[in-house]
Amino acid sequence: MTTKNYAFLILLLVTLASCYDREREERLTMRERNLLVKEKQFALKEAEYYALLKMRDSILAVKDTLAMISTWPEYIEGQWSARVVCTESNCPDYVVGDQRNDTWIFSSDSTQLVTKVVTNNKLVRVYKASYTADIINLHFRSDSSSSRQVVMNVVLNDLMENKMRGIRILSIDNRCTAKFNVELNRIATTE
Repeated sequence: MTTKNYAFLILLLVTLASCYDREREERLTMRERNLLVKEKQFALKEAEYYALLKMRDSILAVKDTLAMISTWPEYIEGQWSARVVCTESNCPDYVVGDQRNDTWIFSSDSTQLVTKVVTNNKLVRVYKASYTADIINLHFRSDSSSSRQVVMNVVLNDLMENKMRGIRILSIDNRCTAKFNVELNRIATTE
């Protein structure tokens, strides 16, 4: 083979390789376009999915609001003696083992369920309450003018006719948290 033939062969190989690269590049470009179309279709479906979720949640919220109980069941309403024991704490005001004994009064007004905490015949706090599916949720937040921002959440999930148990989690200024076991015993009333 002569140098002309080698040059021709190299030129032919380069030409073929560049053709192959162009074809490959066109296929890649076509794939990218198809992928972009599919991504747009997926984004539309995703937006529709989230809109449907939002609609479902709003319907359930309305249903839950309508189903909320505005009075306590008879076996819960009234006075209970409460024993609250600290089980975990990183707050300087609360030490593991600290105990508090109060009276909790489960009552309602025309708009909501509440639970009042009374110590030594003084009203200490009023929890906003909700009751669904044998679980009582109580929530208290100090008002914005308080020197310390205190948030308390109580979940009573072991409900019996004369005894209830659960936990209380307290947060102060979003800096520290304390956890308590709560046990309530029905105060017998004389009629």
